[in-house]
Amino acid sequence: MRVLLLKEPKDGESGPDPYIKELESRGHKGTLLPVLSFKFVSLNTLTDKLFQPEKYGGLIFTSPRAVEAVRMCLEEDERREEWHKAVKNKWNTKSIYVVGKATASLVQNLGLNPLGEDTGTAEVLSRLIIEREATNIPPLFFPCGSIKREVLPTALRENGVPLETLTVYQTAEHPNLEKNLKNYFKEQGIPASIAFFSPSGVKFCLEVVRRLSAEQLTQIKFAAIGPTTQDAIAAEGLCVSCTAEKPTAEHLAIAIAKTLQ
Repeated sequence: MRVLLLKEPKDGESGPDPYIKELESRGHKGTLLPVLSFKFVSLNTLTDKLFQPEKYGGLIFTSPRAVEAVRMCLEEDERREEWHKAVKNKWNTKSIYVVGKATASLVQNLGLNPLGEDTGTAEVLSRLIIEREATNIPPLFFPCGSIKREVLPTALRENGVPLETLTVYQTAEHPNLEKNLKNYFKEQGIPASIAFFSPSGVKFCLEVVRRLSAEQLTQIKFAAIGPTTQDAIAAEGLCVSCTAEKPTAEHLAIAIAKTLQ
């Protein structure tokens, strides 16, 4: 059956996208449509902070985009050399917290040792941080996006764990989103399932999906990558047929395949 995945294809690696591959192995045809566009900001400030690890108690990454921003700060040869020679080792004496496997593997590419890749959500990660960190540490540094949820900062603040945030990318609707959705529905028809990957994805896509599927909307099985996205779909009054147990391609494919049986 046809499954519409509302996310951008994985960045620059070779081979098929893992979400397409996992669905295919279960007999379903997945199509990826990018929903969001990202613009990086404050990279000079980010660079300054990255090269002063002594001022911080550790790092927090909750999205691949934030790690991408760090990678962009290391594009100059001199910077990259200094990072690999000394700076990354100083960070590695502290805790580098991440949500999810995708973010963890990008963090490893920077030469850093991630903690918490199995947490899967900001809520669970914040519990791990609160368990591990004292309140008298220098602040944890959290580069994030413009539409970050306040779950993690609030939890840390309420428990006295110092935090410093910096917005390093802004999220907007992908310029071709509506056109791409219309083309998909025209060429492929109504998909058996639509998977959402973020609350912003729900916000930007749902109205168009409603319009294009009209009275067949109730036949579509809506899938969510995790509990936050699930809540965003439910808040729009739609029934969520399944949620991935963990935010991975395999877990999402398992959940979708089960719901489409």
